[in-house]
Amino acid sequence: MSRVGKALVAAVLLASAGPASAQTQSTTPTTNTGTRLSFPSSLGGATFERSINYAAPPANNPGQGMAYYYSTPRRLTISVQVYDLGRRVPPGSDNPTVISQFNVEVASAEQQFKHAGYTSFQKPSVPSSCAYGAVTFRCLTYSGLTQANSRVYSKLLLTGFRDHFVKIRVDWMQSHQQTAADADAALQAFVPALMR
Repeated sequence: MSRVGKALVAAVLLASAGPASAQTQSTTPTTNTGTRLSFPSSLGGATFERSINYAAPPANNPGQGMAYYYSTPRRLTISVQVYDLGRRVPPGSDNPTVISQFNVEVASAEQQFKHAGYTSFQKPSVPSSCAYGAVTFRCLTYSGLTQANSRVYSKLLLTGFRDHFVKIRVDWMQSHQQTAADADAALQAFVPALMR
């Protein structure tokens, strides 16, 4: 993998996982107890890589929930975080709780891109709604430039589901000849398989 590719993977993992010192990792697929969503070894054509439990020691932060990481045959990374921040989350993508948290997630993504050394952060001024299967998400695609002047992209999805936030993100790189169409095809297979 190129130096830029390694930098993207590191940034993606940090952006998705939170503080490295506050996590318990597992490479064993699981079922999320709060939502009853299943995270098997293969899901919608993607392969399970690992999970992070923020409720377990040393983090002991149950509000941050669990994060699950998958990779696709086209080398896209899909991450899913299921969390509640210590409160009940209303269902759907258009309620004030989800809208407010989505804004927090986008602001955090921009800071994480800057911290990773990316420049020229771009995002639409207004998020949209994205439906995958029967579930609608608040969504937005953002990007930044690496030091090698290659654009990296992430598509962020957020919805309320069974009293939790479900945040899904897919990441891809221009330098790997990956496109938004590749990312959307991966989500079209992955999300309905997950949220049935």
